[in-house]
Amino acid sequence: MKIHISEFGKLAGVSVRTLHYYDEIGLLMPSSVDKQNGYRFYDERCLERMQEILFYRELDFSLKDIHSILSSPDYDKQTALKEQKRLLTLKKERLERLISALEDAMKGEIIDMNAFDNSEFETKREQYAKEAKEKWGSTAAYNESAEKTKDYSKEKYNEIHAEMNAIMAEFSECRKNGCAPESEGVQKLVKKWQDFITANYYTCTNEILSGLGELYISDERFRTSIDRHGGGTSEFMNKAIKYYCR
Repeated sequence: MKIHISEFGKLAGVSVRTLHYYDEIGLLMPSSVDKQNGYRFYDERCLERMQEILFYRELDFSLKDIHSILSSPDYDKQTALKEQKRLLTLKKERLERLISALEDAMKGEIIDMNAFDNSEFETKREQYAKEAKEKWGSTAAYNESAEKTKDYSKEKYNEIHAEMNAIMAEFSECRKNGCAPESEGVQKLVKKWQDFITANYYTCTNEILSGLGELYISDERFRTSIDRHGGGTSEFMNKAIKYYCR
């Protein structure tokens, strides 16, 4: 399945501008981009990712928290969905109470003011938000990234995104030219990538970099995004990072 960005936006109920922004901050990236006209296209995996984002947005999570949670190597989708269902069920039950109270009011009857009570949902939501952030988001790297990026403007994100794409393109070019992952030039490029992450997000230690390298090939979203610069780029980066962190 290949869906144009405008069609995808209609399916998800969000604007094209929002999808552009999600791409810029790395929250939801298209499955492919037409090199000639720059059109973005999405697939089934993107739809699944969008659904997860919308569930968290419905529960009032911030975009930064959603990004951190969904990008965690330890993220358990099924566990998250079960908890989200429980919270949305509480929300639905409150709405049903409110509708019933409204119908009573229309009949001129005195309504039960407890229908407006939302404390159970709020308590459970705050508890889940805390647990999710502790389990999947509250790492030292996440906290550093949240602090460093909190004042980034859209222009700043665009600048970072452009620099990121440029480095990815360099990795792709090295692969196309037959450079070995362990070659001096490629290893300098790995250092450049590590420094880029440290400068813009969080201190990228060799341990963290090694974990990222594994994500680039194990997580289909990362693989698809990186391979937009050329098929095999994610594998090439993984091998280069492995050698660098050995």
